[in-house]
Amino acid sequence: MVNLGPVIPVHRFDENAIKVWLADVVPDFRGDMSIRQFQGGQSNPTFLIEAGGKRIVLRKKPPGQLLNKAHDVEREFRVVSSLGLTNVPVARIIALCNDTEVIGTPFYVMEFVEGRIFDNATMEGIGPDERMRLHFASVDALTKLHAIDFEAVDLNDFGLKGGYVDRQVKRWSRQYQLSLSAGELPALTWLADWLREHQEVRDETTIVHGDFRIGNLCFAVGEPKVEAIFDWELSTLGHPLSDLAYLCMPYRIDAHVPHSRGILGLNLIHLGIPQEQEIVERYCTMMGRSTLPDWNVFLVLAFFRLSAILHGVMARALQGNASDANAHHVAQRAGLLAEIGQTIARQH
Repeated sequence: MVNLGPVIPVHRFDENAIKVWLADVVPDFRGDMSIRQFQGGQSNPTFLIEAGGKRIVLRKKPPGQLLNKAHDVEREFRVVSSLGLTNVPVARIIALCNDTEVIGTPFYVMEFVEGRIFDNATMEGIGPDERMRLHFASVDALTKLHAIDFEAVDLNDFGLKGGYVDRQVKRWSRQYQLSLSAGELPALTWLADWLREHQEVRDETTIVHGDFRIGNLCFAVGEPKVEAIFDWELSTLGHPLSDLAYLCMPYRIDAHVPHSRGILGLNLIHLGIPQEQEIVERYCTMMGRSTLPDWNVFLVLAFFRLSAILHGVMARALQGNASDANAHHVAQRAGLLAEIGQTIARQH
C-alpha cells in the first residue's frame, strides 16, 4: 500500500508557487490543491499533489548541504524520460524544473501510477500464489531493464563502461568519510578493503537501477505485472549482477530485526516467496545466462553499498534534513548490514 502522510516540516515549500508553476505545465491542474508526502524512501523527498481531479507526483532534492553527486533529480529525469520510450515500466515524465526560485531546489513532476506498492518481500495482504507471481514479475521487470541497448536510448554517456566494482567502492568509501558525523563503522571499512582485493570481476555493462527492490516497484492490480519502477537516483551504467544481488539481499537479513525488511528465518514455502535460487534461475533464463560469475562479490558489494547509504541517511537525520520521518530507525541498520556483508565475504 502507498504510505502517505503530511509533509515533513523541513521539506515544506511554497505551495502557491508550485500551484502557479503546475498550472502552466499540467492541463486543467486547477482548483483546491492538496500535498502529501510519500513515506518509506530515504533519498529524494517525493510528494503526491492533487487538484482539479488530477494527481501528479513531485520529486525534489532535499534542502541543506548535500553530498557531492547525491540527490541528482536531473539525472533521474533523464533516465526515466529515456526509458519511457522502451518496454521498461516507468512513470510518464511531465516536466523538469531547474529554477531554484520556484520551491528552493530543482524538481521534476511525473504522472501518478495506479497500482500496489509493498514495503517489503512479504507483501502483506495477499495470498501465497499471488505473492509468488509478483516476485517473479519483479525479476521480469529487471530483465527488461538489463536488456535495453543503452546506446539506442541515448544513454551511452550515462556512466562509465567496466570497472563498476572499483568505482562503487571508491564512491561509497568517499561518502562514508563525508558522513562520519554519524559515527564510525569498522565493518564498513573492512568490506571496502575486501572488495578492493576482489574487484577483478568479469565486466559487463548495462543500465543498472542501483536500488532495485520490492519497495521501489508498483504492481498492477489483478495481474502479475510491474506497472512502474521508481526511485532512479542511483541509476547508471554498471554491472547487471549488482541489481540482482541487491534484489536478493532480504534472503540474508534476519526477518526479526526491526525495520530490516529481511526474510531470513521465515517459512518461505508457506508464504509463497520464491527461494533465492529460484529468483536467480528465473533471471538467468530470461537473460539467456548459464552462470553468475563472482556472485558473492556482488552480494558483498550490495551490503557494502546499502550500509554506506544508510550511514549517510543517519548523518542527514542528525542534521535535520532526512527524507523520511523514520530515518533514524532505518539508518540504525547500517552496522548490521556491514556485518552481514562480512559474513558473506568470509565464505567466499
